[in-house]
Amino acid sequence: MENLIEVRDLHKSFGSLHAVNGVSLNIRRGEVLGFLGPNGAGKSTTMKMITGFIGPSSGSVSVCGHDVGTAPLAAKEKIGYLPEGAPAYGEMTPAQFLDFIADIRGLRGAGKTARIREVVEKINLGGVLNQSIETLSKGFKRRVGLAQAILHDPEVLILDEPTDGLDPNQKHEVRALIREMAPNKAIIISTHILEEVDAVCTRAAIIARGQLLFLGTPAELQARSARHNAVTMNVPASDAAAVTERLGGLPDILRIEPGETLGARQRLTALSRTGNPIFDVVHGALRAGDWAFSELFVEPGHLDEVFRTITTVARAPGEVTHS
Repeated sequence: MENLIEVRDLHKSFGSLHAVNGVSLNIRRGEVLGFLGPNGAGKSTTMKMITGFIGPSSGSVSVCGHDVGTAPLAAKEKIGYLPEGAPAYGEMTPAQFLDFIADIRGLRGAGKTARIREVVEKINLGGVLNQSIETLSKGFKRRVGLAQAILHDPEVLILDEPTDGLDPNQKHEVRALIREMAPNKAIIISTHILEEVDAVCTRAAIIARGQLLFLGTPAELQARSARHNAVTMNVPASDAAAVTERLGGLPDILRIEPGETLGARQRLTALSRTGNPIFDVVHGALRAGDWAFSELFVEPGHLDEVFRTITTVARAPGEVTHS
């Protein structure tokens, strides 16, 4: 599939502050890139440069073959953008605002009316269409912002925290919508919600201190967790010490971590020394010891642990971990 977004060695400085420092990445049609990073990492600044909202200090961005710097209108026609805070005209109603955006985007006549109706249904805005935007809840304001971003059915979507302020049901609806749109678009979503990476993203990028530190699939990101392929079990509390000693002595197992005690039973987690699967090794040892185990399952890994590790380890400028 072709690259719809190409970012090449992007830099942005504000005086002595280097907000973005050498970011490069490509996003193909059909991909949803989860853009992760702590506050102040450079996520929003990078997304603003991709959309042409601000210009880079150096580097370039191409959207659907159009250079954002030299052909901004052609590039922006291909982009739907939900910025941080989802600004809108507060005195307008969602109906008025979407009509206004449709005009700007060149929608006309029956096609315009039909498209607004379709988007209102997708985003579930029908109940507040004629209420002024300034009186809406944060969640509904966010949905209005998302509606304007997808109104012209763009090939590229740049969504800065699209589920911010939404309740769990609304988050589920927005994630389902992103998955529905994904096959025909290139989508970037920034998020602080790590579960969102698993829910909707095909790739993940982690940025910190303006540098791109990781670029790979969610599975590759999870594989960096110390608990990737760990095996958790529930054993009688009276056997916990013996199980820990037996499993902890196996060459494939790094260590045994004790978990919560549930009545007369103890939860234990065996960590893989190399990250490779150890289920068969653990299962065989438990059977050989004739221990009454239960809840034997493999853990995929903890994204929050990986995120903290990657974003707190200092790296040289331009050093990216690819998986």
